[in-house]
Amino acid sequence: MATASETNRRQLLKLLDREGNGNCVDCGVADPEWASSTLGVFMCQSCSGLHRNIPQISRVKSILMDPWEAEEVKFIASTGNNAAIAKYEQKIPPFYYKPTNADCRLLREQWIRAKYERNEFMFVDRQEPYSAGYREGSLWKRGRDNGQFLSRRFILSEREGALKYFNKHDAREPKAVMKIQSLNASFQPEKISQPHGLQITYLKDNSTRNIFVYHEDGKEMVDWFNAIRAARFHYLQVAYPGAHDTDLVPKLTRNYMREGYMEKTGPRHTEGFKKRWFTMDDRRLMYFKDPLDAYARGEVFIGSKENSYIILPGLPPSIQGNHWPFGITIVTPDRKFLFACQTEEDQQGWIAAFQKVVNRPMLPQEYAVEAHFKHKP
Repeated sequence: MATASETNRRQLLKLLDREGNGNCVDCGVADPEWASSTLGVFMCQSCSGLHRNIPQISRVKSILMDPWEAEEVKFIASTGNNAAIAKYEQKIPPFYYKPTNADCRLLREQWIRAKYERNEFMFVDRQEPYSAGYREGSLWKRGRDNGQFLSRRFILSEREGALKYFNKHDAREPKAVMKIQSLNASFQPEKISQPHGLQITYLKDNSTRNIFVYHEDGKEMVDWFNAIRAARFHYLQVAYPGAHDTDLVPKLTRNYMREGYMEKTGPRHTEGFKKRWFTMDDRRLMYFKDPLDAYARGEVFIGSKENSYIILPGLPPSIQGNHWPFGITIVTPDRKFLFACQTEEDQQGWIAAFQKVVNRPMLPQEYAVEAHFKHKP
């Protein structure tokens, strides 16, 4: 005869078959194995660890390993993921970034805190820090030359269409003005060696400029990120009148398609191969001497196969000299670019990233980028 605990567990497992309960309520990953007895939701193991940071709101237990009371199962049966989402996510702004299981811990933790602890998506006035169209505050910014992080004043103004920072907190003139039109932000905790590290990029004279910032307060950093997304969203609404939100949201910020080390040679293909850090940002392939350099040493535009851009595994047989064993050749209308990877896995990863871009037809505005593109050989 089944014990009360076994009966409760079987009933809990049956609840997973209900619509919405088969995926983590917070990140969406399939087959959750944990649940919150106080929120009435199912979640993955990773998100359950973040729920433990708000024990006054969410008490999490393993579906399979922990004992469950009949009242707890009854409460979860009366709630479930879909009802919780309808309650806690009812007023999410279209620009707000909803993290997945692939995102960094900071984004996922602040998403969970915003939903259940701060109730930001139940009360619109609690979204003011990132939706007001103006934000001002201090961030730690990495120095371009010495690599030291120093406190800098930042101002984001939708009205001015720019993000600015000032070297001194009482300075009148900004050190840099970053137009919202070309602004991007991406969390890079490992690269920056800061759990709240954010990489901000913008175009300056058609070349990509990087700045690296962080704040000790996780909420502050995610609010900055979503304020940038809000500014981009409102800019694009004006730039593309009549466009649906679903078309604009993917353009707000983007993570890089791939990053890592490869070796490259020069335009004559007789120079020695040099190790460089590469970043694939949509159709821009940039290379740096160091991952935290402010400017790329060079940038390569990668168009579409319809425009004679071709990705080939290997290097031309005439190539001499020492280099990593797994080559890649990118053929463009102007020249061939030669790269070498340390492992076959790296080679296949880069080829897949390049091929994804080459297989995509170019948009009208990308032809203008191609025409004005600059790269250092």
